[in-house]
Amino acid sequence: MLDRRAFFATLGGGLFVAPLAAEAQQVAAKAPRIGFLALIPDANPHLRRAFLQGLHDLGYVEGRNVVIEYRSAEGKIERLPALAAELVALKVDVIVTGGGTPTALAAKEATRILPIVFSSATDPVTDGLVTSLAHPGGNLTGLSNIAPELVGKCLEQLKEAVPKVSLVAVLWQPGALGGRTDMLKPAEVAARALRIRLQFVEAQGPAEFDRAFSEMTRARVGALAVLGSAIFNSERRRLVDLAAKHRLPTVYTSRDFVDVGGLMTYGPSLADSFRRAAAYVDKILKGAKPADLPVEQPTKFELVINLKAAKALGLTIPPSLIQRADQVIE
Repeated sequence: MLDRRAFFATLGGGLFVAPLAAEAQQVAAKAPRIGFLALIPDANPHLRRAFLQGLHDLGYVEGRNVVIEYRSAEGKIERLPALAAELVALKVDVIVTGGGTPTALAAKEATRILPIVFSSATDPVTDGLVTSLAHPGGNLTGLSNIAPELVGKCLEQLKEAVPKVSLVAVLWQPGALGGRTDMLKPAEVAARALRIRLQFVEAQGPAEFDRAFSEMTRARVGALAVLGSAIFNSERRRLVDLAAKHRLPTVYTSRDFVDVGGLMTYGPSLADSFRRAAAYVDKILKGAKPADLPVEQPTKFELVINLKAAKALGLTIPPSLIQRADQVIE
């Protein structure tokens, strides 16, 4: 026999839940839609979390009052144009890009109308993303993740960690810098002041890593600086392993390398940049135009040191450097 109380309880519960489900669907239908285009998001889940936290701080909760469409090129730059076009076809309200300049350029080529917020770009003006930092002038704005003087600052930290070093290799990917050398000039100036010599070593991708490190070995370099690159970041564990194999004290511009065993990093906080990107999205959703929102340059830099990696290299980090570090991994 049917339990009448159970029947009515079930019926009542269904009547209670149905309106809530319908209401949730209505909210989702009216909620603004954000397209999130990344080169390698799975390699940097904390950056996505930082962006979501930034949105949350501004009152946006994914699935409740904002919808986010994620697209990833899985590290393959050639896939970016199609993914950007896909987001445009979905008629999102704004596109947020991660993965540096290539991702932002792909979004720009896909639309000259939809607002685009880049969370990290090497040189937005020279790379053709905006007209100027103060007045972007188009449908893009956002945050720059590196400054030319950063390379010199990295060399300063490396020289303090390895006082006796005289020859330092600088590993860079020309494509990541738009094929320019202006990012390298400050490094040469800093090197002269530090009384060290530099050997610039190019690598377009993972297939050239072994050759690059062999070149460093032949030159008998005493340390290494790795410049920012989305491809380098996606292959950070391999680069860290190669540096350890060749016993090269290495400084990086992204803390992600230290998290997988690298010696030290000095550079802008990408997590901070992704959080700040949420503020741009908020302003745009409230009616602001990208052309009127100045591009921000890095304001928060991090020095992170991995003492375990230092010990493996037989390197003693000076107390003065440790005291200045934002974080020390033991």
